[in-house]
Amino acid sequence: MTRAAVPLFLVSLAFAPLRVQQPIVSQPVQQRTDEPVVVTSGEGVVRQAPDRAWVTIAAESRARTPQDAQRQNAEAMDAVTNRLKSAGISGDALQTTMFDLQPEFDYANGKQTLRGYVARNQLQVRVDALPKLGEIIASAVGGGATNVSGVRFDLKDRDAVEREALRLAVADARKRADAAARGANMQVDRVVRIEEQREFVPPPRPMMTAMRAGMAEQQVAVPIEAGEIEIRIHVSLTAAIK
Repeated sequence: MTRAAVPLFLVSLAFAPLRVQQPIVSQPVQQRTDEPVVVTSGEGVVRQAPDRAWVTIAAESRARTPQDAQRQNAEAMDAVTNRLKSAGISGDALQTTMFDLQPEFDYANGKQTLRGYVARNQLQVRVDALPKLGEIIASAVGGGATNVSGVRFDLKDRDAVEREALRLAVADARKRADAAARGANMQVDRVVRIEEQREFVPPPRPMMTAMRAGMAEQQVAVPIEAGEIEIRIHVSLTAAIK
């Protein structure tokens, strides 16, 4: 009987440490979730003059046949593109955003009569030399562009400006956390979490212009006022206090 009791005693010792360790490991996690925290928000705003612009330039051509309309339009856009490149616009700054060829009809006495065809070609132009924007628009019109619209301003290094606005937003949230802790006769122990509050921000509203072929003979630089671009960032900061 004595020999049979020994194995039972050894087995109970082998399992005992496992039963004791489980609550010890989880105990510190439970304590950290109970510590007091303060949650604040911060805002960072950076205003900067734009140094880049986008403008939409288009040409329309009309003819009796679709082939003639397309050919005339291709010639017109070639002339516009050459004028833009002569004004300092590089090839990678030009992008075709639309080409359209449609019939046009006249309506009389309830009848539809084919008038001809209209071809439209539209370019989006990136202008990096902002002071030359008005001159470039006038040059495009002089080269045969029949429509100019949607001037939009931007920043070449937008990422750097957004990072600066983010830094200011975090600094603002931290100051608010310090103020809240002092109001409770406490102090910030450490920052637990920082979250950038992403929200949809529409792109800058284009400045609409309407220029037709009749202005091509004038060759007058268009007056452009760029103003400032505002970058605004919001963050949420959670800090442990003691």
